Amino acid sequence: MASIWFPSAAARARGGPHNGVIWQRRNAVPHGRCSYNWEFSPKRASFGSPTSLNSVVRATSPISLRQSRPMAVVSGKAQVLEGREFPYMFRSERGDLVKVVVVGAVGMNFAVHIEVLSVSQDEFVLIYEMSRSDPQRSLVADIEKGIGAVIMPFTRNSSGRYTLDLEFDSAKAPLYLSFILHLCSDAGVVGSGIRTHRKTRFCVPVGLGPGYPAPLGASVSDDGMVNFSLFSRNAESVVLCLYEGKAEVPCLEIELDPYVNRTGDIWHVSMESIEDYVSYGYRCKGPVDKRRGFDRQHVLLDPYAKMVRNLISVRGDTMTPTKCLGSLDMEPIFDWSGDVHPRLPMEKLVVYRLNVGQFTIDNSSGLPEDVAGTFGGVSEKVQHFKELGVNAILLEPIFPFDINKGPYFPYHFFSVMDKYGQEHNAASAINSLKEMIKMLHSQGIEVLMEVVFTHSAEGGDANSRVISFRGIDSSSYYFVDKNVGSGTGRLLKCNNPIVQQLIIDSLRHWVVEFHVDGFCFVNSSLMARGQNGDHLSRPPLMEAIAFDPVLARTKIVADCWSPLDMSYMEIQFPHWKTWAEMNMRFCSDVRNFLRGEGLLSDLATRLCGSGDLFSSRGPAFSFNFVTKNSGLPLVDLVSFSNAELASELSWNCGYEGPTNNNTVLETRLKQIRNFLFVLFVSLGVPVLNMGDECGYSTSGSPMYGDRKPINWDSLGTGFSKQITNFIAYLGSLRIRRGDIFQSKHFRKVENIVWFGSNQSEPKWDDPTHKFLALALKSKKSFDVLNSNCGDLFICFNASNNLETVVLPGQSEGNVWLRLVDTSLAFPGFFSNSSDPNVQKAEGFSSYELKPHSCALFEATLD
Repeated sequence: MASIWFPSAAARARGGPHNGVIWQRRNAVPHGRCSYNWEFSPKRASFGSPTSLNSVVRATSPISLRQSRPMAVVSGKAQVLEGREFPYMFRSERGDLVKVVVVGAVGMNFAVHIEVLSVSQDEFVLIYEMSRSDPQRSLVADIEKGIGAVIMPFTRNSSGRYTLDLEFDSAKAPLYLSFILHLCSDAGVVGSGIRTHRKTRFCVPVGLGPGYPAPLGASVSDDGMVNFSLFSRNAESVVLCLYEGKAEVPCLEIELDPYVNRTGDIWHVSMESIEDYVSYGYRCKGPVDKRRGFDRQHVLLDPYAKMVRNLISVRGDTMTPTKCLGSLDMEPIFDWSGDVHPRLPMEKLVVYRLNVGQFTIDNSSGLPEDVAGTFGGVSEKVQHFKELGVNAILLEPIFPFDINKGPYFPYHFFSVMDKYGQEHNAASAINSLKEMIKMLHSQGIEVLMEVVFTHSAEGGDANSRVISFRGIDSSSYYFVDKNVGSGTGRLLKCNNPIVQQLIIDSLRHWVVEFHVDGFCFVNSSLMARGQNGDHLSRPPLMEAIAFDPVLARTKIVADCWSPLDMSYMEIQFPHWKTWAEMNMRFCSDVRNFLRGEGLLSDLATRLCGSGDLFSSRGPAFSFNFVTKNSGLPLVDLVSFSNAELASELSWNCGYEGPTNNNTVLETRLKQIRNFLFVLFVSLGVPVLNMGDECGYSTSGSPMYGDRKPINWDSLGTGFSKQITNFIAYLGSLRIRRGDIFQSKHFRKVENIVWFGSNQSEPKWDDPTHKFLALALKSKKSFDVLNSNCGDLFICFNASNNLETVVLPGQSEGNVWLRLVDTSLAFPGFFSNSSDPNVQKAEGFSSYELKPHSCALFEATLD
């Protein structure tokens, strides 16, 4: 039996709670309203049969409520309060139309106007309760148990509609008003209650708006409300959880009504204010056949959150789900005034790949503790980039990632890893990244990002699987077929429309909000898979990226390396003359040739821009590399070559590992110079890897996890000085002879002459032939005023034997200048054409090229 107090007029005037005051009897009841005799009595009410309401029942609802003054209804709209109006229309199980209008705004009380257009002349009362979620238990049972339901009578107006007006204290919002209708007579309440046509209670939010399906994530809508929007096709229910301060449990949970807060597959709700809350997440519950991934007890990170709060590693560096929440803090305002994208043509790029943390975290960087290992640390080393001559940096993934697995296993695609900010929080990381990008732009350096959209860090364990996608809608986001390939359970369906939208929205976010200049898509071969795992000739995602207007001026690069199994899965890429590629074949063929096992035809193809791969695009779409962050670094590539490293195509130059043998060390040094030389004289974009310029080593381990921070003290060694200077020299040579090395187009056959050993025709497919030379005809006019633009002659000797080279003939008055010979001692192994000590040679003269060496000559006026 229930205990509810009914307030009198005096109580309504005071606006206080229902503290035992009595509602007096009204004898005059207009328009047929039920007459009640409200007098104090200890009698209890029972429901289900006509019942006398000559009883006093206690209100246990914790939320202050009073009946408002009657609203004037004009054309069916409540006009008593100024504020936002949210109308809801229901049909009862009998066919009655029930209209509910919620009006109010921040700082105002909320008015609720209820109208019933009845199919009969019956009189009604309202039985309702207020809650912070949408409860499914019986209101009648609540009243009988004294759990907080309240009874209110309707007034019948002149048009025959039953109306009721309520007013709620705005401080108590948001809340849900849940009610059923009961027939009544002079004797009291009759029957078991009238519900909606779905056999559920009527339920409307107060202090909440129905929200909007777009944009996804948390945003401020045009009407000034904070909108929350989440995709989940298979969830049966979604609860928005809001947190205060450092609370580990939600302070407010809002259960979304699928009939009010859902449009298609998007769940949404809006709030007047979120000033009391600092973070948010969702609980999702799905059907039994979709339970693989649904886990209502955990609060999930919004995939579209722009900042992630409390992304902290605990218990063996594994993140707990409750620590991954979307932050409700305002994104920091940043002044982009004066920032200009360098907009460098692709063919003019020289790229330097780095890991933000490992780049400067070592004490040898000489940076303050709060700057080392952050975006600010990268900014502090801008002079190093300029000394190397690079004009673009490629950041390893900076999304929040699994600490154990590394940056190629992200949790989220819209936020920045907190630890890369100086204060190790989201706002600091965002500001630091923007400051770094703006500063690098001011130095003419572009910023490219490696991104991983094909898989996530989520696994099958209880902690990782509820971070985001799996708990929200696993079957929509992930492949669940075990036959699809390795990593099933965390492979994303990139060409599912909702995942495609997620990726496009993420890319736009980084371009618009962070002024990023381009992206390198790791594991990009999986982006060409359809929803059933089959290869697509025109993947919708890749085509959408190619033609997206926001991404139109960014560099788009595909990288087929998979961090899931450390392998490459090359495919024939659809490109739409937009997609460039990390050229793995360049890496393999150059490594093979320089260790003496490759074909001359393969080297020639790579030198000329990899026409077998990029004939329909141009050589500038080939991003060439000889080392990268997975596999052996440059020093180890010439120092280790055991059976376990067979896939690395390395050569130890005669001794495995560290040695003091001068002959071995000299060969290794020549090989390092050779790799850099081939990289820079080949058509395409040269990509350097962090640390190769200073002798970085992993002691022969190709595993990414064995990478360590670089030691900045090593830049002072003789090795590092000569390699750094050589890289800078090669970069300046590319610029000076851009007509040959920075061409957008492939070289014409008539402008190249090839030579094998002893000036013979090259034996292209004979693996025993290890010498190749080529003469390149200049595209520039050659005269006294432009004397440094003559033909070039380049030769490569990968054999163990000295090779006698005959230089091509020159017209009278012209000579060859030897600019590079990788076999010579530093600093004489490279020279500028203006150097008075540069070696000159006549046409048809002989030049001895030592084993495992490369040389470059330039024709000039004597």
